[in-house]
Amino acid sequence: MSLSTQIMDAMKIAMKAKDQQALQALRSVKSAILIAQTESGAKQELTDDEEIKLLQKLVKQRKDSAVLYSEQGRKDLSEPELAEAAVIEKFLPAQLSEQEVEKLVEEAIAQTGASSMGDMGKVMGIVSGKAAGRADGKTISTIVKQKLSN
Repeated sequence: MSLSTQIMDAMKIAMKAKDQQALQALRSVKSAILIAQTESGAKQELTDDEEIKLLQKLVKQRKDSAVLYSEQGRKDLSEPELAEAAVIEKFLPAQLSEQEVEKLVEEAIAQTGASSMGDMGKVMGIVSGKAAGRADGKTISTIVKQKLSN
């Protein structure tokens, strides 16, 4: 089942349950999908990778907004952002644990023979490819920096 179909089904459920928070999040996902489809020219379906990247981008936007609101003492604005992020995350593949990401980083370091921070780009590229939407770039970056600085 395509992401668009899953989103539409979830929207129907949210409408019936009168869940305004979920409905708002799902509408924003649907809008982002439509915009991405029209940007690519013809009305073609997005690939699974493009859909995952789009969802990750939307979740990251919500979380970044929530952090900014929290820093300014605006819980009334940060809580809805986090709730929307949680709704959108349901459509993402299961995320890797830190230990699993660490293992991927160690494998990539061994594979490339990386020994300094100058090799970080090579390692990041390999790990990001293997993780393919199942790990946050920030998490990967932090672990790579940690391993290469030791």
